[in-house]
Amino acid sequence: MQLKALRYFLTVAATGSFLATARHYRVPASSVSRFIAALEQDVGQQLFYRSTRAVRLTEAGERFHLQVRDAVDLLDEAVEQLEGRDAGLRGLIRINAPESLGRLHIAQIVNTLQARYPELLVELTLTDMLIDPVQEGVDITIRVGPLVDSGLIGKVIAPHRNLLAASPAYLAAHGTPERPEDLLQHQCLVYKGQLGIQKWYFRATPDVPFKALNVTGPLRSNNAEALLAAALAGRGVVMFPTWLFNPETLQGGQMVTLLDDWEFSPQSERVHLQLLSPENKLRSRKVREVSAFLTDAIGSPPYWDRADTRGR
Repeated sequence: MQLKALRYFLTVAATGSFLATARHYRVPASSVSRFIAALEQDVGQQLFYRSTRAVRLTEAGERFHLQVRDAVDLLDEAVEQLEGRDAGLRGLIRINAPESLGRLHIAQIVNTLQARYPELLVELTLTDMLIDPVQEGVDITIRVGPLVDSGLIGKVIAPHRNLLAASPAYLAAHGTPERPEDLLQHQCLVYKGQLGIQKWYFRATPDVPFKALNVTGPLRSNNAEALLAAALAGRGVVMFPTWLFNPETLQGGQMVTLLDDWEFSPQSERVHLQLLSPENKLRSRKVREVSAFLTDAIGSPPYWDRADTRGR
């Protein structure tokens, strides 16, 4: 059983494509297919379902993937230590991020990362579901939430800021709320996710507890961008993190922020943007350096907050 075959196997599993794997390693696709076929013969199991539309792991392939992944990671760590810090980053790294944050911001940072390290293969998984990075084999998790003792090690990048906003057309028709409790009389566009319908929490200063608002309105969705589009169309008020708003919509007056003197949150405690990894993953120079790259690229405060110009 060759190490090259195992690397091809992990990359095909990550990309779902023999062709993408061949391009990454700069070899013919037929070479990848040949190595995978030899690997399947060695283990006596079919590892992939192959079709014209997709390549995916079989049940046996899933089990084999869990075992091989950790073994190859250990080998990569050993090679990194021998090569030293002057060697470029290469191999596979797995990053998980919330869906909208990942699509709007993290994906572009990953593009810049791979431009600097062309031999680095990134598996970027975007989901709003709370995953177990250890079980899923994720190297770096970008998480938005309260600070908890999760057994993961990492860095708090910054507190998570939220804006309350509506379109000028909505405010002209329904009036402008002057205090948080006024929102109970407004059409609020509310996120409904894995944990149910989101409450809105508010407080005047950081030294007092958050209070809950059970806001309601004509639309709820598990997609934040759909709700933001509805707000732009004059359908109601939204509360979302600063990174979700296009600065041009605020600067151009398409959206107006509300109750700027109050702090709003989707949870009853302050939420932070965090970069987390299992302890064993941080032994890898690759994971440490990619974590540092992501942290620097986002910045503290995050670049989207430094660019924030509130529409008033």
